[in-house]
Amino acid sequence: MASLFTAAGPAVASATGGPSHGPSHDNKNDNGNGGKHDLQITVLSSRPDQVSGGDARVQVQVPDDVSPQRVKIRLNGAEVTRDFSAGDQRRTLVGLVDGMRTGVNVLTAEAAGDRHRDARLTLNNHSITGPIFSGPQQEPFVCKTEQSGLGQPLVDNHDHVGLPVFALDANGQKTDQIAGWSRDCSVKPRVDFVSRTTSGGWKPLPADGSRPADLATTTTSDGRVVDFVVRWERGTINRFIYSIAMLSPLKVDANHAADSAWNRRLIYSFSSGGVGIGHTQGELGTTIDDMFEAEEGLAAGYAVAYSTGNDTGNHYNLQVGGETALMVKERFIEEHGEPLYTVGVGASGGGLQQYVYGQNHPGLIDAAIPVYAYPDMVTQGIHVGDCELLEYFMDVTDAGNPKWHNWDNRKLLEGMNSSSTVRNPYTGKPGSSECVNGWRGLSPLTLNPHYGSAGSNQGLMEPKGVMDTVKWTHFDDLRNIYGVKPDGFARRTFDNVGVQYGLRALNDGTLTPEEFLHLNATVGGWKDPEDMVQEGAPFVPGGTFDPWSSRNMTLSPDGGATPAPRTEGDVGAIEAAYRSGMVFRGRIDIPIIDWRHYLEDELNMHNSRQSFASRERIIEAQGNADNQAIWFTDARPGGAQSTQLPEAFKAVDTWMANIRKHPERTVGQNKPSEATDRCFATDGRLIASGSHVWDGVLDHRADGACTEQFPIHSTSRIVAGGPFDEDMYKCRLQPVDKAVARGDYGSWRPSSAQRATLKQIFPTGVCDYTKPPVGRP
Repeated sequence: MASLFTAAGPAVASATGGPSHGPSHDNKNDNGNGGKHDLQITVLSSRPDQVSGGDARVQVQVPDDVSPQRVKIRLNGAEVTRDFSAGDQRRTLVGLVDGMRTGVNVLTAEAAGDRHRDARLTLNNHSITGPIFSGPQQEPFVCKTEQSGLGQPLVDNHDHVGLPVFALDANGQKTDQIAGWSRDCSVKPRVDFVSRTTSGGWKPLPADGSRPADLATTTTSDGRVVDFVVRWERGTINRFIYSIAMLSPLKVDANHAADSAWNRRLIYSFSSGGVGIGHTQGELGTTIDDMFEAEEGLAAGYAVAYSTGNDTGNHYNLQVGGETALMVKERFIEEHGEPLYTVGVGASGGGLQQYVYGQNHPGLIDAAIPVYAYPDMVTQGIHVGDCELLEYFMDVTDAGNPKWHNWDNRKLLEGMNSSSTVRNPYTGKPGSSECVNGWRGLSPLTLNPHYGSAGSNQGLMEPKGVMDTVKWTHFDDLRNIYGVKPDGFARRTFDNVGVQYGLRALNDGTLTPEEFLHLNATVGGWKDPEDMVQEGAPFVPGGTFDPWSSRNMTLSPDGGATPAPRTEGDVGAIEAAYRSGMVFRGRIDIPIIDWRHYLEDELNMHNSRQSFASRERIIEAQGNADNQAIWFTDARPGGAQSTQLPEAFKAVDTWMANIRKHPERTVGQNKPSEATDRCFATDGRLIASGSHVWDGVLDHRADGACTEQFPIHSTSRIVAGGPFDEDMYKCRLQPVDKAVARGDYGSWRPSSAQRATLKQIFPTGVCDYTKPPVGRP
């Protein structure tokens, strides 16, 4: 099979550590040494305070005037020198140090007879089952190792009152075949060798070591033609199932190690998205192809790492996800050594993880290829929470207004695209919007603790009684981050106090003052979680048809005479979202190629504005976004027909080679020409490339060549006057009179009666978007 990837530059190891969000912690000596004439100890596989599983790959740098043979290395006083050998870098000793105790360990290196030149490093070891920094682990929790072909989880023989963790068999039923319960869903690591067949399938290698007649070959990125044999390791780390796959020789022995066919590059696959609320280990696919872009990467010689903890279809706790990825990469480095670089890839939830982890854990990935990505998940809830409120207003409250019968007008309030021709999945008739087609159901999934399908969709509602305590919301999934109120419900961030929906349309003259006032008086908000009730059809079987989740809205009791209450977010939860790194703030300095198909005409939830929201945040944080390239490929008409992922991998490889060759330059200065902004036709043909193709999106220049071809839409908060980057949960307020005085309403000059109505709708004031958000540091 021909490779989709090409190499560029020499294979030189680079240091990685993967520090997590929070205080910096050096990987090197903690005894004050570190001069050029001293020994230096560096942890290669993780941060020293984030070691897991009892082992770590360590490097000792030996000064020029000391013989490496004189160096003695000790762990907690016991000599481990024999575990070290010469490293790839000049005058280094590298070894896998194991046998660490849980908690604090001390590693020392000493030049025999010269105690003044010793080095000392403290390592904090954690259980391979976690956690390291993400806090108490979620319970109840479903083990799915058997469904993933790895057998029943190991039993720890402890009495787990209430069965906080339980296992499902291959048919998804609770099993009583084990004597105890595994609190961490662990299994022993398993290694299989599988081959790619000439017909395109996978099968195990023959037990006798013979060569299969249908064994395919592949050409790696460095031009070698090798057998397409893959070493596939699977096991559990941090309670989730991990997978590490890489090319291997047909016969593994002392002269042909299992990683000898590896091209020294690592892909970390962040899967292809989904929306999960936790409480499940998730399932690992039974074939390698189930991992995002695994086959193509393996064919080129890349190693591919993955964990079910990095599948947002299982959960959206990116603190747990980042922790899991760090631990999986740590294991990879311990087994195979440092990769030349690690490139992330993944779509949707797998795309946004790269932005968030690139910000929170420098060194985890060295480059990113986010596909269909958002800046993060948590700020999407800002406008997604508006969708059903506005749809209910147009479908029910103001249904008599002929303006809303024209679906093209819905973007006046929602910002996102709408169409009078796209079939509505709920009515079966022409006329839909991105709110309906892309996001419907996400508001109750995020907000409603009784939304049962959050569990039943994943087979989590059985056995009866075990899952009854779960509050099925995004906020409860991240209760360790947002915090919990005295009533036991998690604090939440959604806030629409002071938001003037449709403000831009009012200023444009496409919404009358009367329509504007009626909208804002009746749109309402969402009930507190403790006051919510079970959803109706179509979200759960039976009951009244309620696709808007209106039974859980705070609506006006008298058509607007009494304004509908708005929802106030918890400032502590908002502060925690920023502080924890769940909000992408643009603090990322690695090569990024943000690629997506242009799906606006399909009203797809992966709208194109998100690439530029990420760019705007990077610019705000760093002054420029030279480290990011934005690529669009048209999918009109008829859907996607080509992919630019192979080109993106090639461009990243060249980019990383430039960085190795010119480390004194910035990431942006090392960007190759093939990694500039660009856009492609449906058939993959390049339309335009260069630094000005997206002009007009984030500036006031004339539209660039790509901007002209691919119109960008908006969101409900932006058309309400909010910022483009949309990381504002809660606005600061200003009195209505001040907003009127400074011309926030354009040419409209509210009468005294209208001004009184505005004050009744917004008794605490309206949003002042010239001020920074509430809760953002």
